[in-house]
Amino acid sequence: MKPDVDAARDALRGLFPETPLQLNEHLSARYGADIYLKREDLSPVRSYKIRGAFNFFRKVLAKEDGARSFVCASAGNHAQGFAFVCRHFGVPGVVFMPVTTPQQKIDKTRIFGGEFVSIKLVGDFFDQCYKAARDHAAETGALMVPPFDHEDIIEGQATVAAEIVEQLGDKLPDLVVLPVGGGGLASGVTGYLADKLGPSSFLFCEPAGAPSLKRSLEGGAVVTLDQVDNFVDGAAVGQIGALNFAALSRFSADQVMLLSENAICVTMIDMLNVEGVVLEPAGALSLTALDALGREALEGKTVVAVVSGGNFDFERLPDVKERAMRHAGLKKYFILRLAQRPGALKDFLNMLGPDDDIARFEYLKKSARNFGSILIGIETKAPENFAALKKAFDGAGMRYQDITENEILANLII
Repeated sequence: MKPDVDAARDALRGLFPETPLQLNEHLSARYGADIYLKREDLSPVRSYKIRGAFNFFRKVLAKEDGARSFVCASAGNHAQGFAFVCRHFGVPGVVFMPVTTPQQKIDKTRIFGGEFVSIKLVGDFFDQCYKAARDHAAETGALMVPPFDHEDIIEGQATVAAEIVEQLGDKLPDLVVLPVGGGGLASGVTGYLADKLGPSSFLFCEPAGAPSLKRSLEGGAVVTLDQVDNFVDGAAVGQIGALNFAALSRFSADQVMLLSENAICVTMIDMLNVEGVVLEPAGALSLTALDALGREALEGKTVVAVVSGGNFDFERLPDVKERAMRHAGLKKYFILRLAQRPGALKDFLNMLGPDDDIARFEYLKKSARNFGSILIGIETKAPENFAALKKAFDGAGMRYQDITENEILANLII
C-alpha cells in the first residue's frame, strides 16, 4: 500500500500543499502532553475528503483518458471535494443532494465545481438522493464516486498519514486519534502506519448517535444502525463501508470512543473562543476525545489528533452554544408550578442567585385554578449554582421538574 499512497501524496502536491501538523500550545498545556493537530480543515475544501476524490479521479482518468462523466450523492464534504476535483481535471460531474441541504453547502459546491458541475436536489432524505444518483449513473454511464467504500478512496485518505510521518520526522506518536464516519480516513491512516505503530496506538471516535464502527466491531460483522442522529453530519453514517470494516476489524471495540453530541459542541465553542478555529461537529470529534480521556491518560505523551473538517454553517451556532451550555451544566430548563396569587412571581425571583439569569420564561395564567405552570430556562456561571437553586425550590415546597435532559421535551420546546 505504501508506494501507492506515497505516489498519491506526491500527485496531490499539484493540487494543494500539505496541510499543517501543528503543535497546539493551548491543548498541550491543558493535558501536559505534546498535542499535534493535523489540520484537514485547512485544505482547499476545508476537509480531507478532497484527497480520496482526487485519487479516485486520477486513477480513472489515467486509464480512460478523460472519456467519462462522474456522479456522486452527498450533502456535505464529499460533494465539495468531488466538485473541486471535477474542475481541476476539467471533467463533467453531477452532484445529487437532498432538497433539505442547507443553501450554504449548495453554494460552496457550486463555487468549487464551476462550469463543470451541475447540482440536482432530489428527495428529503439521503437514501432518496443516493438512489437518484445511482439511477443517473445507470442511465447515462456516469461513474459513481463513493464517499469512503473504495480502495482508491481509502488510498487517497491515507495520504494524511504519509504527511504526518514526513512532518514528525524521527518522532513517533504515542497515540493517533481518528474520527470515524464511513471509515475511509481511519482505514487509510491505520493501514499506512501499520508498520510503525501497534494497534493500541490508535483511538477511534464516533458520535454517540452514530456508532457504526463500534457496533460492527462488537458484532464481528458490518452492522446497519436502525437510526442515526444527524447532528454530527460529517460522521453520521448508518453503516460503515465493507472495505473499511475489513481494514479496521483487527481493532477492539474498546478502542472506539462514543462522544455525546453536546460534548462535541463544548469543544467547538472552546476552539472558536480560545483558538479562533472554526470546526464542524465531525471536525471536533478527535479533540472531544482528548477531553474525555483527560490529563491523567495523556500526560507526557505525544498525540496526533486529526481535525477532519471545518465546514460549519454559522446559522447552527445558537444551537451549538445551547447544547454546549447544557452539557457543561451551565443551563437548565424547568417546568414548575407557581401559585396564582399576587406576589408569587416576586417570591420565585428572589430564589435566584446573583449569577443566575433567566434565558426563557413562559407562563399563562389560567382561570379557576390555584396554580399555573411555568417553563423557565436559567443560565448560570457555575454548575453548582443549580444545587443551591433546587434547594431553594425544595425549601419553598415548590413542585418542579428538571427537563434539561428530556430529549422528547427538549426537541419540542428548546
